[in-house]
Amino acid sequence: MGYSSLRECINDLEKHKHLVRIKEEVDPNLEMAAIHLRVFEAGGPAVYFENVKGCKFPAVSNLFGTIERSKFIFRDTLETVKKLVALKADPTAFLKNPFEYAGLPLSALNALPLKKSYISHLPTHISALPQIKCWEKDGGAFITLPQVYTEDIDKPGVQHSNLGMYRIQLSGNYYIQDKEIGLHYQLHRGIGVHQTKANAKGQPLKVSIFVGGPPSHSFAAVMPLPEGLSELMFAGVLGGRRFRYSIVDGYVISYDADFVITGEVYPNENKPEGPFGDHLGYYSLKHDFPVLRVHKVYQRKDAIYPFTVVGRPPQEDTAFGNMIHEIAGPMVPASIPGLYDVHAVDASGVHPLLLALGSERYTPYINERKPQEILTIANHILGFNQMSLAKYLIIAAKNDNPDLDTHDIPAFFKHVLERVDWTRDLHFHTRTTIDTLDYSGTDLNSGSKVVIAAAGEKKRELGTSLPSDFTLPEGFSSPKIAMPGVLVIQVISNQLSVIGLEKHFSLNTDYRLPNTFPLIILADNSDFVAQNLNNFLWVTFTRSNPSHDIYGVDSFTEHKHWGCRGSLIIDARIKPHHAPVLEKNQEIEKRVDALGAKGKSLHGII
Repeated sequence: MGYSSLRECINDLEKHKHLVRIKEEVDPNLEMAAIHLRVFEAGGPAVYFENVKGCKFPAVSNLFGTIERSKFIFRDTLETVKKLVALKADPTAFLKNPFEYAGLPLSALNALPLKKSYISHLPTHISALPQIKCWEKDGGAFITLPQVYTEDIDKPGVQHSNLGMYRIQLSGNYYIQDKEIGLHYQLHRGIGVHQTKANAKGQPLKVSIFVGGPPSHSFAAVMPLPEGLSELMFAGVLGGRRFRYSIVDGYVISYDADFVITGEVYPNENKPEGPFGDHLGYYSLKHDFPVLRVHKVYQRKDAIYPFTVVGRPPQEDTAFGNMIHEIAGPMVPASIPGLYDVHAVDASGVHPLLLALGSERYTPYINERKPQEILTIANHILGFNQMSLAKYLIIAAKNDNPDLDTHDIPAFFKHVLERVDWTRDLHFHTRTTIDTLDYSGTDLNSGSKVVIAAAGEKKRELGTSLPSDFTLPEGFSSPKIAMPGVLVIQVISNQLSVIGLEKHFSLNTDYRLPNTFPLIILADNSDFVAQNLNNFLWVTFTRSNPSHDIYGVDSFTEHKHWGCRGSLIIDARIKPHHAPVLEKNQEIEKRVDALGAKGKSLHGII
C-alpha cells in the first residue's frame, strides 16, 4: 500500500538505506542547496536535514533523485498505474486479456477524493517555514516542491480542480512579510484557465498551496494530465490511497499535507517575482506575476519540509521526467495518429528540443520519399499539450529505419543529418509563444520555432575529421567536431557577423552540399560544446532563437520559404539579452567542504 504521510515515506526510505540524516546545523541560505546538488550529482540517497538554521522544522530533499528510488517509493502501485494508462491508450486491451486487468476497478476507487469533516493541522506563518535560497542571485526564498490547488469558478469542486507545481516566492522583492507571496506560473498551465475565468467575473481566485504529504501528491502536481482531469484522482491511484481533504473558510485543505498556505489572487494584482535559478541552467529574471494575499498557514504536528534544487539538467526533476515518460509514454502516440515516439530532451532543458518519430505513408506509390505525413504529425505535436512549447522539433520517418530510437540521441542526429535537405526540410514559426523560462527569444514568452523534418534515402557520409586545407575567416577559430557531421566553431566577439562565415564557405566549392558537415554551431567556447553530448545539446538549443540565429551557406528565400544549399549554421553564442548562467558560490562550496570534513553525518556524503 502507499504512504499516508511524508514521514512514513521517510522512515521507509531510511529503513531500506535510501536516506541519510544530517544532524549538524545547516544554513538554508545556499548551504542546503549546495549539499543537495553534491548528493544528487553523486547519485546519492535522499537527505534529511534535522537541524535547519533559524527554523524549527526539519527538511528533506532528493526524494526522487534517482528513478530507482522513485520506483521504490511507488513500488506497490506503479504497475497498476501503467496498466490504467495503457488501457486508456488502447481500450481493446481489456478484451484481449481481461485477467491481466481484473483488479483495476478496485484500484480505481482510490481515484475518488475523500472529504473529511475536520483537520488536525496547527496554525503557523510564512516566515516560520525554512527560508531556502538555492542560488546566489535568487530574489528570495522559494518553495520548490509546491502543489498549487485551484478550482474552476464555473465548475467548483475537486473533480474539476487543478493541481500544479508552480514555484512560490516566500520572501524578498516587495512582498509584505507573512501577508504576501509570489505565484509564478508559465504558459500552458491549468491555473491560467482558472484565473482567466475568475478575472472575467471580477472575483479573486482562491488558492491552496500544499507542501509535503504522501510523495504521490508531489508527483501528481507535475503530471501532464488533460485539461478537466483532476490531478487529485491521479494522486489517489498512484499513492494507493484516496486524496483526503477538508474545506476550511472556503479553502481546500489537504488532510495529509505537511504544510498548507491559503490565500487569494486578485484580478490584475501583480508584483515583481524572481530572479530564480531555473531548470534550463540560467536565472529566470524578475517579472511581474500574480501576488497571493495570504489568508492562513497550517502545519502538521510532525511537519517535514520537502524541497528540491533545479539548475542545469540533469537535476532531480529529471527523475520526474523519466517517471512521467514511463507512465504516460503510451498515451502520446495513441493521441496523435502516425506518431511512434517523442523525446523531450532533458539535457537541453526539455522544451527547447523535442525529437520525434512518425510514419510516412501518404504516397507509397512514389519511389522518391520526402517529408509529408511527418509534417502533418509535427503540426499536431505543436498543438498538443505542453509539447506545443517545443522550440526545435526534429522529426524523422520511422519507415527509413525501424530500429531508430529518439532516446538514442547520437544515432537519431546521425540519421537526420544523413538525410536532411536544407533547401526543403526547414519549417519556421516566427513570432510565436515559447517556454516562459527560455530567454533566447525576443521577449518573455515570445520567440520562434522550427521544425526539421527528414525522410528518404541517405544523402551523404558525415564527416569525422577536417580536411588538411580547411580554413576559417578572421575572428572564427578552434573548429571542433561535436559528433559526426556537426562542426563547432569558436567566435571571438559576439559582435562579429555570421555573414563573413557564410561568404567564406560559399566561395569555397568544397564546402557546398552535399557536405560532410551539414550542421555548424557557432559558440563562445568550442572546446566546451564539443566536450560531451550534454554540453552540445545545452548550448545549442538553449542559446538560439531559430528565426534570428539560424543562418545557412548559399541561403535563399523563395515564396517566403527560407532554405540553404550548403551547411546550416546555428549561432549559439550568449547574446546580451540572455539570462545569466547559474554558477555555484565558491565561498559556500568551501563552507560545505568544511562541514563535510568535520561533520560525522556528512562524512562520505559530500
